[in-house]
This record gives sequence, structure tokens and C-alpha cells, in this order.
Amino acid sequence: MAKILAVDDEKDILILIKNALLKDEHLVTAISDATEVSKMDLGAFDLILLDVMMPEIDGFTLCGQIRHAVDCPILFLTAKSLEEDLMYGLGLGADDYIIKPFGIGELRARVNAHLRREKREKRSILLVDNIHFNLSGKELFVNEEKVMLTKSEYEICEFLARNRGQVFSKEKIYEAIFGFDGKSDSTAITEHIKNIRSKLHAFNIDVIDTVWGIGYKWRQ
Repeated sequence: MAKILAVDDEKDILILIKNALLKDEHLVTAISDATEVSKMDLGAFDLILLDVMMPEIDGFTLCGQIRHAVDCPILFLTAKSLEEDLMYGLGLGADDYIIKPFGIGELRARVNAHLRREKREKRSILLVDNIHFNLSGKELFVNEEKVMLTKSEYEICEFLARNRGQVFSKEKIYEAIFGFDGKSDSTAITEHIKNIRSKLHAFNIDVIDTVWGIGYKWRQ
């Protein structure tokens, strides 16, 4: 069983994809609004299917935005059959394409073939809008540019981003990052948050909110 993300503005196509891939016991997450993709934890998926012709953001553009953040195969679903279009898509980092209209058998065969052949070394990545976390390397990037955080600052960002939308007191954050045996106290969190905000502001990023009287949260 694999976790698959399918992105297509045609809901009938998404239903077809889900029903087809369920036959192989794959778990399919279907998204009709491509602008929502950047908010997802893309590292959780084993394969991504992208429609090319979508409103708001087309599949080519979306592939270019997420390719650096995922190691899994990306397959285009496209009505475009011109060689230059297909070569352009592959040049953006896609692994294959399926021409619309396609049959259920072809879809299942292509998806399963790529899953069998997939041997890329997996990186552990969390993508939140245009911010991505290299979880194994403990690094944070904005639009592929590294933000120079201290170890404690990075850990605070990762903790809040993993739990975005949830409010945590300084004490809870301190406990999550440093444990009960930390050598400082929760007031250090205030200074860390101040430093994190300053460094992210240099990239025009403002994602940590203060909830007065309670604590902090990563904006959802």
C-alpha cells in the first residue's frame, strides 16, 4: 500500500483515480484546489499525480515549486500530447506523464511501475507554504535559501510548524524542546521567539503569532 496525492480540478477524475488505485489498496488523498498543496506535508506521500491544466496554478508551475521538497515520483496527467510540452514537464523534474483520457488499467500499471522502481534515498522533509524543513539535517529553508538558525531556534520552529494552529505556552514549548532537565527556564523561549522572528522577517516571513496571556502558535 502506498500513499498517493492526486491533484486535479475535475472532481470526476479524482473519483476515478481513487476508485482505480483503491483496487491496489493504495491510500489516495484527492485535492481539487492546487493552491492547497503547498500547505501539506508532501514528504508523507510515495507518489504524486498532477493535472497540468488547472486554474489558479497549473501543474507545471506546481511541480517546479514542490520538486525540491519531495523525493517521490511525480506523474503528470495531461491532455497535452505535443512533444515539447511533455519534454518541458519532464525537465521540471516530473518522472512520467499519462495522457488524458486514460484507462484505469494504464493508470494502475504506470503508478505501480513507478512505485516498484522507486529507489531514491528518502529525505525527511516538512513543507509549510514556501518554508521547508530538512528534518534529518535540522535545517530550515525559505525559497531554497537557508535560514541561519541556532539549534534551539530550529527546534522551536519545527515543533510549532508540526503543530501549526495550536497554541502552546512558553512552559510547554520549553518542555518539548529541552525536556525537564533543561538548564535554563521558560523565559528563554521569549528571547528565542524574538530571534526567530527577526531572522524570518529578513525573508518577509511572519508565521509565529503571540496569543496574549497564553503563548505562541505557528499560523495555520
